[in-house]
Amino acid sequence: MAGDAPRVHYLAGFSCPLGGLEAGKPRVLCHEAEVFLSTGSEFVYVYDQEGGLLTAVYRFPGQVWHLQLLAPHRALYVLCARRGIYCLSLDTPSRSVSQANKDSEDGELPYPVIPVDPDACVLPDATLCAFTVLDDLLVTLAQGPTQWKLQLFERPRLGEDPQPGQVGEVELSTYTPQAGIPGKPTAPCFLPVLCCVSLPGSRAPHGHPQGCGAFTLEEALFGLLFGADATLLESPVILCGLPDGQLCCVVLRALVTSKSAPGNPKALVRILHHLEEPVIFIGALKTEPQTEEAVESELPSEEVHSDCLVALGHDGRTLAIKASWDESGNLVPELQEYCLPGPVLCAACGRGGRIYHSTPLDLCVVDLAQGSIPLDPQQPNRAPGGLPPTLCPASLSICSVLTVSVSPRAPAGETLLLALSAKGRLMTCSLSCKTPGPTRMTAASADRKIKELLSGIGDVSERVSFLKKAVDQRNKALTSLNEAMNLSCALLSSRQGPRPISCTTTTSWSRLPLQDVLTATCLLENSGDFSLDRGWTLCIQVLTSSSALDLDAAGSAVSYTIPVDRLGPGSQREVTLPLGPTESGVLDLPVTVSCALFYSLREVVGGALAPSDPLEDPFLEEHALDLLPEQEGICLPLSRHTVDMLQCLRFPGLASPHAQAPCLLSPACDPVDTFLETCRVPSREPAGLASLRAKYLPPPVASVQVSAELLRTALEDARSGVPLCSATLQWLLAENAAVDTVKAQALSSIQGVAPSGTDIHLIIREASRGLSVLQVAVTDLCPAGPIQAVEIQVESSSLADMCRAHHAIVGRMQAMVREQAAQNSSPPDLRMQYLRQIHANHEVLLREVQALRDRLCTEDEASSCATAQRLLQVYKQLRSPSLVLL
Repeated sequence: MAGDAPRVHYLAGFSCPLGGLEAGKPRVLCHEAEVFLSTGSEFVYVYDQEGGLLTAVYRFPGQVWHLQLLAPHRALYVLCARRGIYCLSLDTPSRSVSQANKDSEDGELPYPVIPVDPDACVLPDATLCAFTVLDDLLVTLAQGPTQWKLQLFERPRLGEDPQPGQVGEVELSTYTPQAGIPGKPTAPCFLPVLCCVSLPGSRAPHGHPQGCGAFTLEEALFGLLFGADATLLESPVILCGLPDGQLCCVVLRALVTSKSAPGNPKALVRILHHLEEPVIFIGALKTEPQTEEAVESELPSEEVHSDCLVALGHDGRTLAIKASWDESGNLVPELQEYCLPGPVLCAACGRGGRIYHSTPLDLCVVDLAQGSIPLDPQQPNRAPGGLPPTLCPASLSICSVLTVSVSPRAPAGETLLLALSAKGRLMTCSLSCKTPGPTRMTAASADRKIKELLSGIGDVSERVSFLKKAVDQRNKALTSLNEAMNLSCALLSSRQGPRPISCTTTTSWSRLPLQDVLTATCLLENSGDFSLDRGWTLCIQVLTSSSALDLDAAGSAVSYTIPVDRLGPGSQREVTLPLGPTESGVLDLPVTVSCALFYSLREVVGGALAPSDPLEDPFLEEHALDLLPEQEGICLPLSRHTVDMLQCLRFPGLASPHAQAPCLLSPACDPVDTFLETCRVPSREPAGLASLRAKYLPPPVASVQVSAELLRTALEDARSGVPLCSATLQWLLAENAAVDTVKAQALSSIQGVAPSGTDIHLIIREASRGLSVLQVAVTDLCPAGPIQAVEIQVESSSLADMCRAHHAIVGRMQAMVREQAAQNSSPPDLRMQYLRQIHANHEVLLREVQALRDRLCTEDEASSCATAQRLLQVYKQLRSPSLVLL
């Protein structure tokens, strides 16, 4: 359908809440030059079209749900939510007008605001949801606890008894109430619709604008819909459109006599149809073909005998009922259902068989008139006088219309619509009644049109598949991000207690063909309810310290990344890494093994950010990863384990075959050197630097003195009858594979082999300290007497290995002292002057070390020998300070 473009004229604007007005509640009525308007708030506006201004504003005590004008009596009936029905006389001013005028002068309003007097409530009832007014009767629809109730009253008048006499009532179908406050009815989402249908020439209600609560049906359709009784009685019929989709009818005269002659209440109610969606509009129109002259000469105010009853549902389902002839020549009702674009906000019936209905996107018009589509003799889809098989809505290019009505002030040959938009703007829309029908389509154009439609369907289908894939990717990414966030919070908040994801590191020696290798085994364990899927990586960093013989050498770091795939609750993943020795046979200790979980945002979110359809935005596909934050992922530290000399010692002299290998392989060396060594003539004296050091220099020795009381307190749980020295040795070797053998034999001294192949001797002995090399008696430190101390001595022919073992012992002692200090363990009383003396002596030794090192740089080879020997002696004094860890 194509017609002239509508001419839109804006009349006035009204206040509306943020987001626009609510659909279903606004109402617009037109009588002569006056427009009565409700926006769904507590105000009712009266607008004068001739003067172009507001003449009055009525304020009600609650939200206004429905308006109806009884023109002959100049009375406006208003349904106020949860209050009842109010009646306003438009001829006499309200008793509150004087007060309203006073308020308006104070507030400088351009129009008077008239508060409605409580006495204007002619039918107080909080359950009323709809009503319609006849000449002397008032029909209401009340919301019961589980049923709708149709009630009939004598029409109340302003100033009379506020409780009008009830003529009759009947209960309609049941419904399921919405959840709300017990005992208090909940406001329905969709209000029911009431209207009155009458026969031509009967004593029908008059004074209603066409389509505003009352219309007239032709006798043939009236009898087919409501039966012979209603036709013979010439009784008006009440139509009810309910929110559940039922379209019911009640014969008004039968309802009046039901009170005096009660019968079966269900016989009074007849269900015409069920739309299966909330009924939004009920109307009637004339669809029989008319000449252009008849249409243009038809007066808007004259009574129209409609031949078609229509009802519209919220989702667009439309019902049309018309009287038609069957093949036998009998008069039968023709019922046709259509599907219009939805959701439908409002509708109105106009001249020429047109229905105007509004959606959030557009105001459309459909034509049910028979003459609008010429009959095709080759395709007789419908009988003469029947309904069209389909409806094609034509757009009027007006959006967001919440209520619409046909104005009786339209010029000849035109239709004038009054509409209220969601933004609160009142407008008129003038349409021409001349609407040409569609032109015949040729076969070639139809073929081209079908191909275009099929191509469009294919493109849309492909686009839908792309979008579905994109939605699935983003849903998976969001699920993964949510899991990562929960796991991050769990790990960061459980640093002291058990953690849902843990990683423990243990060391062991593995035997290879050329040499033995120290390996670290990292066990990743999932003891929580989380699942590690795509995007998670276990990162292990092995950091070696600088060489003890080369202080300027920097430590090296090696990183390993192991993808974690599908590590569910209760699962474990084990990773074994080599720690050394290197190809040169050197193992720099200590070695720090750090484990962390890394979550890659680029891997998980990058694919979801990229568009699934590259044709949509190629630039977005190229730069999708730029939308990610600067950090490529989330790093969650799990554990930090230090591998020192005490963990790497091996003890081939112990009896247990399970703790150690039967023999140890020496570090790998050059095969040529091995061959020359085997060919060398054996001599009685050892050769090489190591042999000379073993022959002429005593082995380096370092010791640590610890308070016996401190050890007893710290090792109280582990001793269980074991001597203190043996318990101390077991504690030092707790992370060594030979600890079980040491415990079984209760050893207090042990000799092991370092990774380089040199021997290391650990000796634990307990004694009272006497004089030290610093000439300060430990017995003088404590006023209570001599301090019982345990001496831990480490001895090795390799200075580097001895330093590494000493460093490991000192590290364990520092951890023990910090732990005991955290438990509020207090040391014994000390004499501070002796501690100051010991500190001063250490300062002297440190200055001497600096002087000896400077002298070594300037002396010749002969003089530097004595200097080096003195430097070793000073270092020995510093390593044995005769101080006790308390």
